[in-house]
Amino acid sequence: MWAAIKMVLAFAGLGIPAGLVMIPWTFLTGDIKPMYRVGKWICSAGFRAAGIRVEQVGRDNIPDRPCIFVPNHVSNLDPPLMVPLIPGEPSIMLKAELLKIPVIGKAWQMAKYVPVDREGGRDAGIRSIRYAAEVIRGGLSMLIFAEGTRSRTGRLQAFKAGPFHLSQSTGALIVPVAISGTESMMHKGSAKVYPGVARVEFLPAVDPAMFRNRAEFIAAVRGEIAAALPDSMRPLDASAE
Repeated sequence: MWAAIKMVLAFAGLGIPAGLVMIPWTFLTGDIKPMYRVGKWICSAGFRAAGIRVEQVGRDNIPDRPCIFVPNHVSNLDPPLMVPLIPGEPSIMLKAELLKIPVIGKAWQMAKYVPVDREGGRDAGIRSIRYAAEVIRGGLSMLIFAEGTRSRTGRLQAFKAGPFHLSQSTGALIVPVAISGTESMMHKGSAKVYPGVARVEFLPAVDPAMFRNRAEFIAAVRGEIAAALPDSMRPLDASAE
């Protein structure tokens, strides 16, 4: 529990003062980059405070253009783990209610994070995808967890179609990402954080134009991630998912 306390203290102790300074500054200058650099540094500082070391592999697989980064999702630690590792100022799809958090929610809005209203049905989903497409066409990469929710077992789940539809409609490459280690650092439904090593592997980018249909596209990306994960995190029956 002490690791979680240190992480929260680092995030709050650094994040709130930074937000109070950087949000007005961003309003005045219209430049989001300084706030993003500070935010990335705070994420990294929080992990260091909790005793979590980040090992990343395959950064040379990241293209020099806006992409959609698609990792597996096993922990609440995954989003703050990923953001500092993605070049530039990536946008993220996140629960709409998170944008209501004081200070940080406003910062996320300014960073063009894409709200997802899970209770809003198909229309809300369409609005999210359209806004995400605008973000990508505006020159930003996206971070999207294609499973939609964290895996309770750590094993890779079925993928939602959203990020693949977005890739096909914008032409943005998908960069598959395999995350391991965080599944044992913070379990779903628990506030406890444990020190350890988080491994992030960026896999070769996948071009949507290579596939005849979306089902093949999804299967290819999911297969690449599954192959890069430890045996204990691979789906038990890939054909059934």
